[in-house]
Amino acid sequence: MLDALLVILGPTGVGKTEVAIELAKRIRAEIISADSRQIYKEMDIGTAKPSSAVRQKIPHHLIDLVFPDEIFDVAGFKARAEAIIKELQKKDKLPILVGGSGLYIKAVMDGLFIGPGADWKLREKLKKKEKKEGRGTLHQQLERVDPTTASRLHPHDQRRIIRALEVYHLSGKPISSYQTQFPSTLTNAVMIGLERERESLFRLINERVDRMVAGGLIGEVESLLSKGYSEDLPSLQGLGYQQIIAYLKGEYPQEEAIRLVKRDTRRFAKRQMSWFKRDKRILWIDTEEFSSFTEISDKIMDILMKKIPQIKLAYSEKCKSKT
Repeated sequence: MLDALLVILGPTGVGKTEVAIELAKRIRAEIISADSRQIYKEMDIGTAKPSSAVRQKIPHHLIDLVFPDEIFDVAGFKARAEAIIKELQKKDKLPILVGGSGLYIKAVMDGLFIGPGADWKLREKLKKKEKKEGRGTLHQQLERVDPTTASRLHPHDQRRIIRALEVYHLSGKPISSYQTQFPSTLTNAVMIGLERERESLFRLINERVDRMVAGGLIGEVESLLSKGYSEDLPSLQGLGYQQIIAYLKGEYPQEEAIRLVKRDTRRFAKRQMSWFKRDKRILWIDTEEFSSFTEISDKIMDILMKKIPQIKLAYSEKCKSKT
């Protein structure tokens, strides 16, 4: 049995999926998405899901799990991810957990704080406060009581902001204080972070947004709304969707919506890096030092062989011929 896990993380647009795919071509591995938006069906372009052709060649897990109006939380992700990891390990396959959702990755690596149960009256009160006083009000409130959590949440991520405020009001402690109390439960896990110079990353992000728009992002959002999905759903609070919805409602021109998608995505990438940089277990790779995703995967293979000699169990015949 291969008792190992590879985690590939980093900011949006840095090339995590592409590197993971290159690795999975060379060794017996399957990819587990750690993306809190790719779990939703019918949301493909705005979440940058791997194509169906790629997924047919290389198995991807935890993509297209629920419809946009269904509830799915980090606890559900953790349970499913752990079951898949164990099953792949039994088959001597390397599970590759890939994504930029820091809380999802943390749940697998360190356990999960469940916290006080839901207080629906409090949640409704907070929602009304945001509606009355304007978008961003709850995020500002969270900044005052739990700046650590506020720094990693987008001001429009109402669901997670409300949960953080709920925990604070019910327990008197910020949710971030609970989320740092779990020791690592995985001994043979290697965490690889991909990074690149900020301006270079921002350029890639801008280009990716342009590709999304050219690929039909606006039509995807129109389709979701036409099917009756409310713009207030947590699934539609993500980057790209809210800005395009505002454009479709006539709040600003298409060009402005695209500019805001790029700006907010760049800001999100900065918050992702701030979150990940706190974890000293992560081994960082500067992707600008390599000329291709294949070269980056070569580097990761070198790291794996040194950190986890048992990784040889997952060698494909092609990889074995090179060793």
